[in-house]
Amino acid sequence: MELMDLRKQIENYKPYNEQEQKDKQTMLKYMDTFDNILVRENEFAHFTASIWAVNPEKTKILMAYHNLYQAWAWTGGHSDGEANLLKVAMKELQEETGVKNIKPLETEPLSLEILTVDGHVKRGKYISSHLHLNVTYLIEVEEKEILKIKEDENSAVKWIPIEEINQYSTEEWIKKNIYTKLNEKLAYTKN
Repeated sequence: MELMDLRKQIENYKPYNEQEQKDKQTMLKYMDTFDNILVRENEFAHFTASIWAVNPEKTKILMAYHNLYQAWAWTGGHSDGEANLLKVAMKELQEETGVKNIKPLETEPLSLEILTVDGHVKRGKYISSHLHLNVTYLIEVEEKEILKIKEDENSAVKWIPIEEINQYSTEEWIKKNIYTKLNEKLAYTKN
């Protein structure tokens, strides 16, 4: 997949709400503005990919306790030059949770969101505040998969019942604007 393919995927995406509509417009504008939007060297904004990993019954979400944010969260990571964000998201899910057998329920994005990242220290180096142009995909994973933590990124991995996600997450904006939206969208896929 090339950057133009990613652009087409975002152009064709049907926003769910005002947040997605605005974030879609901003993503497309940044794609026109920056020629290095797929790499972290763009210290203002760059693409990332996340996974909303569900069990086959769609009653639980696979989440990790991220060391950097000290919070339970979805899995995902930086595109690092790869325009196929579904591929990036699946790789990150496998690396961060140890699962091997995963099944994309759609090849198109489940969600678009621009996430703010506060300045922080990573591997001894200060990273300035910036934006993640995030694309989320829906993936199915069997609960019987063996889970493993990725010690340099998380300290726990587990299945969380959908109705309890907001009790585990401590990131208020993410809970209200992202996780709630993802669960609403997931409800549509059950029907």
